[in-house]
Amino acid sequence: MHRPGRCTALLVVAAVLAGAPALLVPTAGAPASAAPSSPGDEGGTKKLRDALESASRGHIEATAKLNSSKKRQSQLGTQLKELETRIATLTQEVGVIAAETYRRGRLTPVSALLNSASPQSFLERAAGLEMIAQRDDKQLRELADSLDQATRAKNAIDAEVREQQRQVEIIAKKKKDAERALASVGGNPSGGLISANSPLAKPAPRNSDGSWPKESCSIDDPTTNGCITPRTLHALNQAKANGYKRHTSCHRDGGGGEHPKGRACDFSAAAGGFRNVDATGGDRTYGNNVAAFYVKNASRLGVLYVIWYRQIWMPGNGWRAYNGNGDPASDHTNHVHLSML
Repeated sequence: MHRPGRCTALLVVAAVLAGAPALLVPTAGAPASAAPSSPGDEGGTKKLRDALESASRGHIEATAKLNSSKKRQSQLGTQLKELETRIATLTQEVGVIAAETYRRGRLTPVSALLNSASPQSFLERAAGLEMIAQRDDKQLRELADSLDQATRAKNAIDAEVREQQRQVEIIAKKKKDAERALASVGGNPSGGLISANSPLAKPAPRNSDGSWPKESCSIDDPTTNGCITPRTLHALNQAKANGYKRHTSCHRDGGGGEHPKGRACDFSAAAGGFRNVDATGGDRTYGNNVAAFYVKNASRLGVLYVIWYRQIWMPGNGWRAYNGNGDPASDHTNHVHLSML
C-alpha cells in the first residue's frame, strides 16, 4: 500500500535515548509528492505519544463535561426561580384559604348541610362544599409538590457545582501532564499561530450532552487508499472548503500515533507536495494559515493537537516549543500535522 503522509513528531527523545541511527530523509531533489519520512511512526516514544494523547483527550473531555454541567446548572437555576415564584403565589392562596376557614369558625361539612333550609339548599350546599374541598386540596397539593421540586432543584444545583469543581481539577491535572510530557521536546510557551481572521469551520456532529461520539477508521481516505474517521474527513473537507487545497496525506499503514487510526493528516506547505526543505515565504505563510485555521476551530472540529514549525498546539496548553531531530520532517517545518479525537 502506498504510504504518503508520514508525520514525524517527537523524534529527538527516542533517537537520543535509543541510540538510533541517523534518520534517512529524501534529498531536496526528491520528488515533490514524496511524503514526510519517519522511522515508522509519528515520532518519539510510544510513552510520549500516549502521554500527549491522554492529556489532550482528557482536557477536551473534561471541558465538555464542565460546559455541560454549567448548562445544566443554568437550566436548573431558571427552573428554581419559576418554582419559587409559583411557591410564593400558592403560599398566598393557601393563606387566604386558612383565613376563610378561621372566619367560618371551623365550619364542618356536617353542620353546613344540617343548616340547610330545603332539599334544594342541601344539594346546593353539598355541591359548593365539594368544589371548595377540591380547590383547597388542589392548592395544597400544588404547594407541597412545588416545595418538593424546589428542594430537588437545589440539590441538583449543588451536585452540578461539585461536578464542575471536579472537572476543573481534571483540566488542571491534564495541563500539567502535557507540560511534563512536552518538557522532553522543548515545551516552553511560544508565540504560536492564532489569527482572528481565520475562517470559521462548520461544526462536526456532537452527542446531545456536548461530548464527541466515538468513531472508527470507517471512511475511505480521499488522500490515500486507506481509511479515516468521519470526523477527520469532516476536518479535511472544511480545510478544503476554506481554500486550503495543497497536497494532503492522512492514513498510513503500520507504526504508532494517529495516522494508522485514521485520525491524522499532514498538510504540505509547498504547492507541489511534500519537500524535504524548510518552508519559506508564501509556503510558510500557507502553513501558518492552515495551523491557525485548525487552532481557531479546534472545539468545532474535535482537534487533538496541531504541530507546525517546531511548535505544538494542544487545548489547555496553547502553543509550545517543539523540537524534532533537526530535519524538516521531524521538525514539521515542511508540513502541518493535525491529530483528531
